[in-house]
Amino acid sequence: MDRFWLAQYPPGTPTDIDINRWPSIKALVEDSFQRFTDRTAFSQMGRTVSYGELDRLSAGFAAWLQDEGFKKGDRLAIMLPNVLQYPVAILGALRAGLVVVNCNPLYTAPELEHQLNDSGATAILVLENFAHTVQAVAPRTRLRTILITGAGDLLQFPRGALVNFVLRHVKRAIPAWSLPGSLNFKQVMKRSAGRRPTDVALSHDDIAFLQYTGGTTGVSKGAMLTHGNLVANVLQAQAWFTQIALDHTRYICALPLYHIFSLTTNCLLFMALGGTGVLIANPRDFPRFVEELRRNPPMFVMGVNTLFNALMNTRGFESVDFSQMVATMGGGMAVQRAVAERWKKMTGCKITQGWGLTETSPVACVNPLVGPDSEFNGSVGLPFPGTEISIRDDDGKEVGVEISGEICVRGPQVMRGYWNRPDETSKVMLPEGWLRTGDIGRIDSRGFVYIEDRKKDMIVVSGFKVFPNEVEEVVAHMPGVKEVAAVGLPDSRSGEVVVLFVVRQDPSLTEEAIRKFCEQQLTGYKQPRRVYFRTELPKTNVGKILRRSLRDELIKSSGAS
Repeated sequence: MDRFWLAQYPPGTPTDIDINRWPSIKALVEDSFQRFTDRTAFSQMGRTVSYGELDRLSAGFAAWLQDEGFKKGDRLAIMLPNVLQYPVAILGALRAGLVVVNCNPLYTAPELEHQLNDSGATAILVLENFAHTVQAVAPRTRLRTILITGAGDLLQFPRGALVNFVLRHVKRAIPAWSLPGSLNFKQVMKRSAGRRPTDVALSHDDIAFLQYTGGTTGVSKGAMLTHGNLVANVLQAQAWFTQIALDHTRYICALPLYHIFSLTTNCLLFMALGGTGVLIANPRDFPRFVEELRRNPPMFVMGVNTLFNALMNTRGFESVDFSQMVATMGGGMAVQRAVAERWKKMTGCKITQGWGLTETSPVACVNPLVGPDSEFNGSVGLPFPGTEISIRDDDGKEVGVEISGEICVRGPQVMRGYWNRPDETSKVMLPEGWLRTGDIGRIDSRGFVYIEDRKKDMIVVSGFKVFPNEVEEVVAHMPGVKEVAAVGLPDSRSGEVVVLFVVRQDPSLTEEAIRKFCEQQLTGYKQPRRVYFRTELPKTNVGKILRRSLRDELIKSSGAS
């Protein structure tokens, strides 16, 4: 399939990138340290860190890692939320030539143990709040160095000391000195202040991150993302954002940086642009989140559908100053039209929807930011500069435009493969560098890509395919509905039936009302047979609804199989 979608690129938008601009992420950030020395790189709770200070802090950490005997290619696990220590640690690790293994701080002990052993990590940096999980699994891993940090360690006095006191005495966090053999990150940073690491030669082929997939459909696998993959995706995003002015942008960093969507599109992209990231450590505390937005009027916000929805339902959001907002980027899951329309009405800024996955570092498609095609259209946009999209059938053959199939991606941002899993790699990599994404969708005659659903989430009713996104989109428009998830329940007569899980905005909303609404909007086999109400829906660390968890719960309670 030729790149016919290029005709829809806004004027002046580059169609390709020069990946040789930076040989590594290390080179990218060191370039930014020089160009933006006095600008603020990150801020949190009144504490700001300039690019120059971030250079010194990350250099000191890199030098300490080298002094401790860590070599190029060694794996360092980082288990932190969005605190200032996170950019210091990942940049220090990369400057020392290490491979970063991002860990979700909310992992259970079995999940963490699997990831540490699978990656072969020999060191970990963890927030005190979650050190008990590391403590439980450390003896069964290859860890030889455990660094512990308090949430307030890089904040100003007395706020930092107060934050640590509350967490230790109220939240029962484990300080470094109470875990045998562990090291205090704050003390390590003091000892390494002013140090510079020995330069490490890195190229596009070197692995930068082992980024583990969500694990919602099986054993979590580590995608090998190289320096070249990440450099490419940053350059692709930078090329796309030439449509608007992003210099000196203050962006709200609420999605966790340990997730690839936020890591690339927030941290690395805006470091290349000299932006300022406002770190939100706990985005689920929506009242405080909104207060942070009021103190720091946003210019750029990136989020997922559930985050946008929750913010708009939080008291005080309507009084946030959005006059400086340049763009809002949505991804991670489908943005529902009802949410997009309300967001634009409340903020004056449309949501630009994109799409990708861990294996593509992560962005593969995004909608235009300017012009008539920038209005919300339900698509995930056009292929990124230098990216190709192909829709294929189960045999890997291309099906053409306007026909549904599995979306396949080829481009410089596609991972090398899964860490130590050649069998799993062979399942997703087609000849000539094409990646099978597992997402079902189509590409229209203009080149816009539409996601219909995850292949594994599809519901089959009497042989008819039902895409949960389609059903959810309909129900989300119903007055009184706050959140909705559609899943399939095994059925002896039709194979599966559609079941809804709903969080109500209006407590008086009934199952009967929802079913009647769906009867008017959906054909018979797409209509829900049952509706269950919940106070909240299970979500991933970035707010993506876990349909598989709901389906498993449903099957267990019903005795179906």
